Amino acid sequence: MPIYVQLRDQILGALGEGRLKPGDQMPTLRQVAVTLKIDLNTVRHAYDELEAMGAIRLERGRGSFVNAPPAPPDAAQHDRDLDDVARQAIGLARARGLDPIDLAGRISALTKETSDG
Repeated sequence: MPIYVQLRDQILGALGEGRLKPGDQMPTLRQVAVTLKIDLNTVRHAYDELEAMGAIRLERGRGSFVNAPPAPPDAAQHDRDLDDVARQAIGLARARGLDPIDLAGRISALTKETSDG
């Protein structure tokens, strides 16, 4: 798996776990590259994807920040968005040899943990 995908997924995981919260400032591209000993363009690629997903926002001259969740979509768009994310999760689970039903149970358990914590 490409390094930028691993980095992107680690950041998404931190968002999902609540370790990164809306408004938190992200480390600079250079800080991440130096700390992880990876190419600056690799970090840029991960951050660009996170920005395209809406997970972070890049502010020129200020840095990168965790985005607040968007306003809830209308009901039809909400269902389409859920279906898209679910299909992506199912595909990723199958690609890694995991049972999507097990994934659904794990998502439910992790969601409960983060809302209780």
